[in-house]
Amino acid sequence: MSIFNELMPQYQLMPDAYREIPTAEMERRVREIKQKYGDELLIPGHHYQRDEVIQFADVTGDSLELARLASLNTKARHIVFCGVHFMAETCDILTQEHQHVILPDQRAGCSMADMANIVQTEEAWRLLTEQVGDTILPLTYVNSTAEIKAFVGRRGGATVTSSNARQVIEWALKQRKRILFLPDQHLGRNTAYQLGIPLEEMAVWDPYAQRLLTDKNPEQIRIILWKGHCSVHEKFTTAQIADMKRRDPDIRVIVHPECTHDVVVAADDAGSTKYIIDRIHQAPAGTKWAVGTEMNLVRRLAAQHPDQQIVSLNPDLCPCLTMNRIDLPHLLWSLECIDRGEATGIIKVPEAIAEDAKAALERMFEHV
Repeated sequence: MSIFNELMPQYQLMPDAYREIPTAEMERRVREIKQKYGDELLIPGHHYQRDEVIQFADVTGDSLELARLASLNTKARHIVFCGVHFMAETCDILTQEHQHVILPDQRAGCSMADMANIVQTEEAWRLLTEQVGDTILPLTYVNSTAEIKAFVGRRGGATVTSSNARQVIEWALKQRKRILFLPDQHLGRNTAYQLGIPLEEMAVWDPYAQRLLTDKNPEQIRIILWKGHCSVHEKFTTAQIADMKRRDPDIRVIVHPECTHDVVVAADDAGSTKYIIDRIHQAPAGTKWAVGTEMNLVRRLAAQHPDQQIVSLNPDLCPCLTMNRIDLPHLLWSLECIDRGEATGIIKVPEAIAEDAKAALERMFEHV
């Protein structure tokens, strides 16, 4: 028995034999199952997925877009979600009871989502409300667990995406004097700054020290940022931007708002995954881009636009490791388990949590 089996016995692992199947054979078997099930099978694929997986995706997009598209497809009984755990949870929350959401490898998590657990969040809320009273509205990035979404939903807050964070934060600040933004401090800081809120009115909440990391009176703080981040986007630096510009002054740097504030300020442009994709799709031939986001997407954009020069801002960056747990062998195994009537990796959010989490999601939809 492996160490992982001992630590995570609830997860069924893919048999090692799938690693030995030739790629062409795996692709053939995936296509056969897709053809056999037709509309009863849906494979959503996140933009950061490997090409070997994304080639079989019925729909592609960011996490929330995929969940929404899945919720509109009521014919699919089996939804094999090629993303990470929190995305599959969101998909389950938004889809119907007769639909089963399956994650091909349940080890595909998200380090950012794991940086805010419900125990820490409940304690932070207690301590913060003791300091500033009933003046806080919680918001959470969709890159969070269902429990955190439910926490936010129960308290009148909403989820946000990198595409609509600005609109949701604007709405939230009309409801309460201040917000608690979970779990990505950088998206919260960058968005609030774009809205004209000075950095001096923001502070980070450290869930381990259980305090605001500021010398200011908490009453002066309007944006409380959870101490969390994306392990991929934090690896982009201003030094990389300076080096890229030094080597090619004509190149444009575009980054995701999960990057640190200094990187977003130094870049030529910044926006969500969809914004980056659309910006490059619309750019004329000959345009040069250094892109600060996940490597699989950067490589795919470069392949799709050979008439442009598209490189990663950090050429040494690895793809998102947890996202890359979903590979062709896991996809095939997941589909063949369904075909045998032995579906594994089913993601099911408890009803009470799903109800409150859905309230947070729907509140976002209402205000953007």
